[in-house]
Amino acid sequence: MTDPLKPFDTDHVKHSIGGFTGHALRRATHMVMAIIPLIYYVRGIEIADYLGMNPDQLVSTIIITLIVVEALRIKMGIVVIGQREYEAKQISALAWGGFAVALALLIAPDNGETGLESGLYGIPLIFGLTFVDPIMGEIKRKKQDLRLAIWAGMITSYAVWIGCHFWIGTPLVVSLLLAPLTVLGEVPSLKYIDDNATMILIPLAALMILLPLI
Repeated sequence: MTDPLKPFDTDHVKHSIGGFTGHALRRATHMVMAIIPLIYYVRGIEIADYLGMNPDQLVSTIIITLIVVEALRIKMGIVVIGQREYEAKQISALAWGGFAVALALLIAPDNGETGLESGLYGIPLIFGLTFVDPIMGEIKRKKQDLRLAIWAGMITSYAVWIGCHFWIGTPLVVSLLLAPLTVLGEVPSLKYIDDNATMILIPLAALMILLPLI
């Protein structure tokens, strides 16, 4: 009997523009995205002020620009190295990830803190995508074992969330509850929404529901 937790085809290298080089670039891009919240929470006010905006206006402008650029890319059928062939006709994983990251920056509360501590929710939400997704993806690709990928993802996600508790003061109860939801966002295979979005949007939605109760 086939194990339902063992996927048949998770080797995205053969579907990536640029082959293994493109796939490696895609993974590297994931991890480099971890610097986005660090820059935003430390220098976001200065950057936005330089552009004549406040931080929320800056993020909203970035989201609108991302949507316009992605719409033009799809209309022209463009794919670049690191993207997958089918992304020529649908919203790319990169665009979904960028949208979700920006939405986390826009929505996640800062609890009145400044500097890195203002990212007590935004940073672990985004780090969950940038670190958990590549680890789970590579295990699924190499081992063809979803169960193992979930366990590895859970360990990584708890390391991120609990690490942020000690680093920037993310409430421990929030860390314990949301870490599994980051992994949950990676598990389902949805046709129209990439897991780059669901890995942030699912725990973000849960966070906003939980906050009034804790």
